[in-house]
Amino acid sequence: MQGWFSPTRLVIACIALLAVLFTVGFATRDDMADKPYLRIAGGGFIFNYRLADNFYGFTAVVSRPLETGAIIEAAFEDPAGGPPLVVRERANTMTNRYALRSPPLKGIVAHRPYTVHVRVLDRAGRREIWSRDLQYASQIGGDGLPEQPLTVGPGYARNPQSAE
Repeated sequence: MQGWFSPTRLVIACIALLAVLFTVGFATRDDMADKPYLRIAGGGFIFNYRLADNFYGFTAVVSRPLETGAIIEAAFEDPAGGPPLVVRERANTMTNRYALRSPPLKGIVAHRPYTVHVRVLDRAGRREIWSRDLQYASQIGGDGLPEQPLTVGPGYARNPQSAE
C-alpha cells in the first residue's frame, strides 16, 4: 500500500493533471488576434435645445490592448458639407472607455445616415492599426433648434438675448 502513494507517483499525477488543465485552458482561451481593438458601446445624435447645440458621437471600449499613446481618431461626416470633422484622442492606461463627439453641427437632415470613420493609429499617428465605419441617423432635423441658446450659465438662467 505504501508503494501506491510514493512521491514519484504523486509528482507524475500532478504533472498529468497540470497538462490536462493547460490543454483545456489553451483550447478555450480567447484569441486576442480575433478581437477588434475597439467595441462600440453606443452612439448617436444629441440635441440640446436649451443650449442651441447638436452633435453626434459614440462611446468606444478597448477590447484588445492598445499601446500607450495610440491615437483613436474619428472622422465625422459634416451634414453641412465640406471635409470630415476629425477628432482625436490618445489612449492611456487610466481608462478603457473613450467618448468621441463631433463639434457643433448645422444642417442635419432627419433620417439621413451620416458616416463616422473610426481609426486606431500608432502613437506617432502614421500607421493605421484598425478601422471601422459607423453610421448614425438623427430622428429629427437640425432646423428645430433655436438660433440663440434659451439658457445661459450653470443654473440654466433665461438667456436675455433669446426671443420670447
